Amino acid sequence: MALYLIGLGLCGVKDITVRGLELVKNSDYVFMEYYTSILGVDVEELSKFYEKEIILADREMIENDFEQKILEKAKTQKVSLLVVGDPFSATTHIDLYTRAIQSGVKIEVLNNASIMNSCGITGLSLYRFGETVSIPYFTATWKPCSFLEKIVKNIACDYHTLVLLDIKVKEISEENLCRGKKIYEKPRFMSVNIALEQMLEAESQLNTGKISEDTLVVGVARIGSPTQKIISGKIKDLIKCDFGTPLHSLIVCAPTLHCMEKDMMEFYRTENVEKREAEKI
Repeated sequence: MALYLIGLGLCGVKDITVRGLELVKNSDYVFMEYYTSILGVDVEELSKFYEKEIILADREMIENDFEQKILEKAKTQKVSLLVVGDPFSATTHIDLYTRAIQSGVKIEVLNNASIMNSCGITGLSLYRFGETVSIPYFTATWKPCSFLEKIVKNIACDYHTLVLLDIKVKEISEENLCRGKKIYEKPRFMSVNIALEQMLEAESQLNTGKISEDTLVVGVARIGSPTQKIISGKIKDLIKCDFGTPLHSLIVCAPTLHCMEKDMMEFYRTENVEKREAEKI
């Protein structure tokens, strides 16, 4: 029948579009991709609001069992696959889209807000963003620094850089993987603080001369929710800030800012954010 790839937006149960909700309610099966991002509410709350059972689709199901467990059903029934944010903000979902087409399954996409466009609330012009990069968690034996090279390229072009931070959901440790044990680690979500620490560590390895404790950055947390937090400032200042619960993202600012961008950076400066928060108490 059809596969509906439905964006859920960034925050709560009501961020789904009206049409998306109608398709969910009329679906025979509803899956939710659950490893490239997370929503700010429990699956049980979503299921209650949608009045539908939601089947969590982890990395293993999406990467290894997509054809068998999802596409096969979509050939004869209506199937919705829910995605946090917008369906096409991650390459994973582009792959699913092409695989559905190749299998002859009718597929329909319902777009929604994602961090890729919602980061415009920082006041930094979306027209001036270069390549988006991701920072993975460093380990004792694996510390890839290629993300910093991409940030440096954006800086050379006077572009801002949106930095997405690592998410570890249903991951198996290297030790258990080597032992063949299917034991999953506790979920982890990289904070702005860890991202900045790793960025400085990568700079110490590559010595680009473009990143320092004085580099202007913007940390964002829970964008789109009532508790969203946005703080701008130098790395040495933000690395000490408490951004609260996940999800976090980071923006490395271009070397030069438009006057309106400067005004917004001042608005979100650490001291001004803390002052506004104190006034609410």
